[in-house]
Amino acid sequence: MIKAEKLTKKFGDFVAVDDIDLYVEKGKIFGFLGPNGAGKTTTIRMLTGSLKPTSGKVEILGLDMKKHEIEIKRRIGVVPDEPRIYDHLKGFEYLEFIMDVYRINNEETRKRIDELCQAFGVNYLDKQVSDMSHGMKQKLMLISVLMRKPEVIFLDEPTVGLDAKSAKILKELLRKYAEQDITIFLTTHILEIAEKMCNEIAIINEGKIIVQGNMETLRKGENKSLEDLFLELTAQEKDIKNIVDSL
Repeated sequence: MIKAEKLTKKFGDFVAVDDIDLYVEKGKIFGFLGPNGAGKTTTIRMLTGSLKPTSGKVEILGLDMKKHEIEIKRRIGVVPDEPRIYDHLKGFEYLEFIMDVYRINNEETRKRIDELCQAFGVNYLDKQVSDMSHGMKQKLMLISVLMRKPEVIFLDEPTVGLDAKSAKILKELLRKYAEQDITIFLTTHILEIAEKMCNEIAIINEGKIIVQGNMETLRKGENKSLEDLFLELTAQEKDIKNIVDSL
């Protein structure tokens, strides 16, 4: 469902993503982890067609991004790290706008919106987006994607700004969608979420994927948490010890 070959993105002389390969099967929850600035968001933007790669190839749903960009975008959903919503619209106007763009302005979608609003405690669709908090915008963005039930969902730090109940509901929904053969690609700094939810994990550091596999593969027979593995693999474990010792 998601395939990248030798994917590279350069900004001038800076290599943000360096010759990476990715392969995600249907119905999997794939965790894409890395420190700040490692290349996670740049990779997602290339996989979803909002940023052109310097080189390499992207296929989503078996379709080449260069040849079928519009078809791919019609069938996927993207929740970015920052909810980008038109400030001058009210909540319900934004959802109607998205329904019209995807040509799904029908009773079935409206019923699904009602169910999602009830689940996430969204009772502010009459409020203007400019008056909403980050968490309120994040829920609105999630609803605008989940109401369509796309075949592949990309989520960049989806739980940031969500209250504990909404974050739990989102995690359970993603598990349910994966059981329905929807493919989930997510980034998160909350390693506990990735460890519990993801079928497979890739860790990127300084633009390169340094390890990829399920938890059993990553542990290599050792009884380590994902947090310990992550800090060890990204060479941050010694830094943390030195910092704590110096305080």
